[in-house]
Amino acid sequence: MAGSFFNGEIVSLGELGDFRNGVNFSQSDYGLGYPIVNVKQLYGGRYVEMNHLLQLQKFSVRNFETVKLQRGDILFARSSVKASGAGQVAMIEYCLPDVVFSGFIIRYRLNNSDRAIPEYLNYVLRSPEYRELLTRIGSGTTITNLSQETLARIEVDLPPLPIQRAIAHILGTLDDKIELNRRSNRTLEAMARAIFKSWFVDFDPVRAKMEGRAPAGMDAATAALFPYKLVDSELGEIPEGWEVGSFTSIVDVLGGGTPKTSISEYWGGSIPWFSVVDAPRDSDVFVVATEKSITEEGLNNSATRILPVGTTIITARGTVGKIALVGQPMAMNQSCYGLKGKVDPTGYFTYFATRELVSALQQQAHGSVFDTITRDTLDGMSVSVPDASIVHAYEKLVTPKMRRIKTNLIESRTLAALRDALLPRLLSGEVEADRLKGSEA
Repeated sequence: MAGSFFNGEIVSLGELGDFRNGVNFSQSDYGLGYPIVNVKQLYGGRYVEMNHLLQLQKFSVRNFETVKLQRGDILFARSSVKASGAGQVAMIEYCLPDVVFSGFIIRYRLNNSDRAIPEYLNYVLRSPEYRELLTRIGSGTTITNLSQETLARIEVDLPPLPIQRAIAHILGTLDDKIELNRRSNRTLEAMARAIFKSWFVDFDPVRAKMEGRAPAGMDAATAALFPYKLVDSELGEIPEGWEVGSFTSIVDVLGGGTPKTSISEYWGGSIPWFSVVDAPRDSDVFVVATEKSITEEGLNNSATRILPVGTTIITARGTVGKIALVGQPMAMNQSCYGLKGKVDPTGYFTYFATRELVSALQQQAHGSVFDTITRDTLDGMSVSVPDASIVHAYEKLVTPKMRRIKTNLIESRTLAALRDALLPRLLSGEVEADRLKGSEA
């Protein structure tokens, strides 16, 4: 970097703080003891996820005080089988007592609060510019690695503390809204999923009517759609009048494809092209954008096709069982199936039915990872098939919730893009430089 707009410093991370590798351990070391942060806790956002941590038995943690975390620590993912995974950064915003961190993580701790604040450095190191840098400087062939020495040499633009605080506040405000949307989506998705399970898995409305009670949470017209008793079937008890059919009796199964990567004219067009890396977190449900896109020529010269909005995508090979609901027309690769519901216009019933299907497949695998899903797999799974009127009633009920999830997701993507674009413009003084210069702690 040539210099700082705010007459600050260009300094290396090693000048500002110290690095430390985490705890090396084996699976047998898990047990009651010290909570431990693993790499997956670094991927939830700007802050390290501190809920539901596993624990290491105390005897397996040598030099406990040197690997104990505290607020303000910045954590780097040290190793990754994917180059883009090494260097993932997150900060400890709050810390449970006696938390340690994995040997696959490098901890960075500031040693001079008069020169830098961790919130500012966390944003700098999470910016697209530094994510690309951290990916590029990782060493290794099969596994990408970062070292303390490599990280210590990284230089950052260090404006005065009031400017650092102002920048962290501006970007933090955007992240706060993104986090609010994320929490809202978790709640909305959980509500839609709970209603699905109540109606189509546990058959609560039918059980209520069998006991002479009015089904909870629905009007009389909806309650009237459910029968008054359960009957035996090959799946166990199901509502009277419902049928047992294969999963493929309620969905059409669509395949995908990949245009030749050697033909540049097939790539970089206006058609989103889904692969497993584009699968959203469960609570976000929808896929509205993809890392890669293809052209009309690529579409016409491969086996892929355009999937309409409301199609559920399930990954069938490689990372198996990830699902997404198509939020805009897109194509997908051959490692996925598109599932288009036969009776649900919005696709919400099919989406949650597919979630149940994945859970059933995982249970059949006795908790181990199942390595493939085929059309025969889908055809071989038996499900209870409700009356179409009940499916339509479900979709009418959950549509406002699902639309809100999609709206929140799109808004969060817009806010994240704004956040990533703002940092270099704030540092250069292009945006609100005068106000930032005059900011006070």
